[in-house]
Amino acid sequence: MVKIKNVISGSPAAKCGVIAGDMLEKINGNPIKDVLDYMYYAADADVKLEIVRCGEEIAFTVKKDEYDDLGLEFETFLMDNKQRCSNRCIFCFIDQMPPNMRDTLYFKDDDARLSFLHGNYVTLTNLDQSDIDRIIKMKLNINVSIHTTNPELRVKMMRNKFAGEKLKYLYQLAESGIQLNCQIVCCPGFNDGDELRRTLGDLSGLMPNISSMAVVPVGITKFRDGLCPLTTFNKETAGETIDIIEEFQRDLLKKYGTRTVFPSDEFFLIADRTLPDAEYYEDYPQYENGVGMLRSLIDEFNNALDNAEWEGGERWVSIVTGRAPFKIISDLARKAEEKFPKLRCGVYWIRNDFFGETITVTGLITAQDIIAQLKDKKLGDELLISSAMLMHGSDVFLDDLTVGDVERELDIKIRAVQNDGYELLDSIMGI
Repeated sequence: MVKIKNVISGSPAAKCGVIAGDMLEKINGNPIKDVLDYMYYAADADVKLEIVRCGEEIAFTVKKDEYDDLGLEFETFLMDNKQRCSNRCIFCFIDQMPPNMRDTLYFKDDDARLSFLHGNYVTLTNLDQSDIDRIIKMKLNINVSIHTTNPELRVKMMRNKFAGEKLKYLYQLAESGIQLNCQIVCCPGFNDGDELRRTLGDLSGLMPNISSMAVVPVGITKFRDGLCPLTTFNKETAGETIDIIEEFQRDLLKKYGTRTVFPSDEFFLIADRTLPDAEYYEDYPQYENGVGMLRSLIDEFNNALDNAEWEGGERWVSIVTGRAPFKIISDLARKAEEKFPKLRCGVYWIRNDFFGETITVTGLITAQDIIAQLKDKKLGDELLISSAMLMHGSDVFLDDLTVGDVERELDIKIRAVQNDGYELLDSIMGI
């Protein structure tokens, strides 16, 4: 039973007499405990709402178009609290955060509902059989952090005694026709090499109900005192990991017409290998996991540049990036300069002093590192940053400084740019 915070004026529920403060108990006879129940059972055209008002049970019959919203709003989007992660993974990035940051950066969620609604990855350790039965009943596809299919190793890596046995849910879901997107955080000396082969082999056995798999390298900050010793990938081990993945790609492509499993862009950068062409990434199913992001950016930028016309005057911009994609961004900037001689574009990679030099991706750059390393640089008319550096929907960096703070310190206008080649070129040209 969930309290209704507000009823939208003119909505189907409002027209039937539902009011704020009512307690929603059931829809079409089904108990409602959270947003999944609500969205699933409220999708019907004819909906019977069972409401408790001041201790009295009241029933309303709502007629609407199928899938139309009832117009009810609740205290939280999920209609209850987020589920916290019960694991203590040896590679958890949140455990490697420095102290005294904002509270939300320390919250570990492992909420299956956020997988369906926002694409989050979950480990299955928070779920029980009733949760799995509901997922199967509602035919909800899910994103799962696997890491390894070796039960004993999964317990060791996730430091949860139930992590191994909960793998049974993975097989139940696949056997029931649920489509799974899978993620493997790969740690040298733990789940790489033969263990990675085992995991990819086991997951390949669940085809065609595995939609995609991403293998991403562990990220290690300088704040690991008291944590399990881990090492980063180097050129050799990153290359070996790509080779293992591509071995499975060839087999899956032959059997199912899809590569299914993909290494993240970081592996190619670490191994100093050329990024594959767009065809390699198929429909970019693991884009949000950093798989194919750079290839997409390069192709979009090149397409935009081929068709670009610009008659602007002298323009000088600077771009900040992480160390890993620096060469790629620099190459794109040089192409723009070659086509438009009045354009000057400087590219600066920012050493990550905040988290440690082993962190080389752009999205984890902080404002204070940008300020410290560019303070005495001549940056031109505008400074371009990646929007991935900012908290979603805001102008706040990870260290709680804002875009305005950086603008004041560097005395330059800043523009946040999406990971989009067309937008990047427009921003370089000042459009």
